[in-house]
Amino acid sequence: MDLLQLKYFQTVAQLEHMTRAAEKLYIAQPSLSQSIAKLEEELGVPLFDRQGRRIYLNQFGRTFLKRVERIFLELDEGRRELADLAGLEQGLVALAVASTQLLPDLLSGFLARYPRVRFRLFQQHTLEAVIQQLERGEIDLCISSPPIERPGIAWVPLMTEEIFLLVPAGHPLARRGSIRLIEAANEPFISLKPGHGQRNMMDEICKEAGFVPNIAFEGDESATIRGLVSAGLGVTFFTALAEKNITDLPVVRLTIEEPVCQRTIGLAWLEDRYLSVAARHFQEFVIEYFSALEQ
Repeated sequence: MDLLQLKYFQTVAQLEHMTRAAEKLYIAQPSLSQSIAKLEEELGVPLFDRQGRRIYLNQFGRTFLKRVERIFLELDEGRRELADLAGLEQGLVALAVASTQLLPDLLSGFLARYPRVRFRLFQQHTLEAVIQQLERGEIDLCISSPPIERPGIAWVPLMTEEIFLLVPAGHPLARRGSIRLIEAANEPFISLKPGHGQRNMMDEICKEAGFVPNIAFEGDESATIRGLVSAGLGVTFFTALAEKNITDLPVVRLTIEEPVCQRTIGLAWLEDRYLSVAARHFQEFVIEYFSALEQ
């Protein structure tokens, strides 16, 4: 077997579709099928289960895929390490974040210090998607909440911020300043769709308060959620870091007295992944930035 053959297998395994894999690899489908068949013959086991025209990665294939992805990860890290040593790149950092509201000030501060570094940014809405990107070596670092507890992944807390309830300016609760969350149990809630990290956070907070939120509207964008609240269509949860996003909106934030509503934001990376000089500089800057922010 050779690296090209392994690359073909990796692509087919990720897509589980021979035609799409052939299109992505820019080769003819019969040639791709022959390459996979030859690999299976060499290994002595089938890597896919075939049902009609569909293929599915089987137990052998899943085991082999982990090793193949490790091979390509090591090769990529070797290339990055050599590039650092030779000074051939000014630096590229692949970064995933759960919320883009963190990025403008953070990146502008870093780029003022390291103007030649480039970024490849990913916004992931679920923790599992971030973990998969880390394990596949697609990203160097991620800024996320809640904590990532997975073998092989390092996670350090950056800051803990308060979570508020956001209500329309004309809402009866708007005059209160603070409330027990159970008092909002009958309110229509506006939320991100299920699967989003912030939606999971909201469900857990409401469960702790003793009720299931009545979801009136669901969306994909935080700005849309805030707009619906300002239009008087419901209430939502709101974090301290997003404060500047509501300065011009007719909304009021309420402190939640009970239960304690906080979230911890942290920085994660794969422990045995080689981090480029640029990624290490950014890692240090992020920890320094949030330390100053929290103070």
